[in-house]
Amino acid sequence: MAGRGRVPGAPVAALCLLLVSPVACGGRPVADGTRAEVQALLDRRAAAVLGHDAAGHARTGTRAGFDHLRAVPLAHWSYRVTALDRTGDTATVSADLRYRVEGHDRSPVTTARTLRLSRDADGRWSVASDRPARTSGQQLWDQGPVRVVRGERGLVLGVGRTDAELRDYAGLADRAVPAVSDAWGPDWPRSVVVLVPRSLEGMAGLLGSPASSYRGIAAVTTGETGTGPRAPADRIIVNPDAFGLLGDSGRQVVLTHEATHVATRAHTSAATPLWLSEGFADWVGHRGGGHAPAETAPELAHAVSRGEVPAALPADEDFGFSGDAGRLARAYESGWTACRLIAERWGEERLGAFYRAVGAHRQREGAVEDAMDRVLGTTVEEFTARWRDYVRDRLG
Repeated sequence: MAGRGRVPGAPVAALCLLLVSPVACGGRPVADGTRAEVQALLDRRAAAVLGHDAAGHARTGTRAGFDHLRAVPLAHWSYRVTALDRTGDTATVSADLRYRVEGHDRSPVTTARTLRLSRDADGRWSVASDRPARTSGQQLWDQGPVRVVRGERGLVLGVGRTDAELRDYAGLADRAVPAVSDAWGPDWPRSVVVLVPRSLEGMAGLLGSPASSYRGIAAVTTGETGTGPRAPADRIIVNPDAFGLLGDSGRQVVLTHEATHVATRAHTSAATPLWLSEGFADWVGHRGGGHAPAETAPELAHAVSRGEVPAALPADEDFGFSGDAGRLARAYESGWTACRLIAERWGEERLGAFYRAVGAHRQREGAVEDAMDRVLGTTVEEFTARWRDYVRDRLG
């Protein structure tokens, strides 16, 4: 705020006009007062959500979305105003919504929201709308009433889904979690949160991306890589359109694959190539499945049958969702065969140690090379040659 000191000889009334921020003379800026009022309003609104207080929530403005949240087990819900743009009796507020799902999120998840407010004749502010910020994805309750099913090792939240459907997902999660722990170890939360929207478009809305980016992708896992045990829980987000086309074993492989990403998140960093993170998740998903390699990697097997053995392990760009479907499948299958080779040649424990060693590096350069040397006792060039022979032998 400009002009804090008193201008010698200037009348007090004139001094007020010199200030950049409008104030009542001798008081605090009006904008600061409005922001405090709005923050208090949002604090009351948050308390009503946590307390399942429909009447209290209605007194803060629109009730839209309140009923959608009723079934969600919340341990925390709060808003923090980050910006306010007021025009007369209306205002647009940017706020960080922080929430925590009870029993699953160790720390609150933060998402940006945009709220429209209006002020009545008595000077009271109320919320007219509360939507995701332009740069943020939707939350599941933005899409409709949320149904919740608890499994032994996970929580399934769905919109537009029956309880029977959600119980099926809970069963898949209950089988996935111990399978992941058996392969990776117990040093992860050993529970998952699965979101099941109404459609592919609903999945895309949760991810804040075009639906075309995920067509044919059965599920994805969101979360912050390279973080410690106090990080918020990851979310497994299902594409019900693609997931519904899978058989029972395929559905189990997908959920186990995604649960592996939850387990390995703390040891996955910018140094981890996608062939390793996706290949390891696929290896866990297919571990013990009993299928022949050519059945698990049909696209790569078809390429090998044509004499097209990959010259190198896939690059990160080969895993782009919007690219060629065959190229994407071969990238995943190449990563899977590389991890399968390590598990067979060096042992499953050494595969886990290799994954952790790569992720311990802060940057990509030299990470794989160093981990291969220290954990596997080989070089990238030697490993690649061995992997190409392995692919030719197992899939040819």
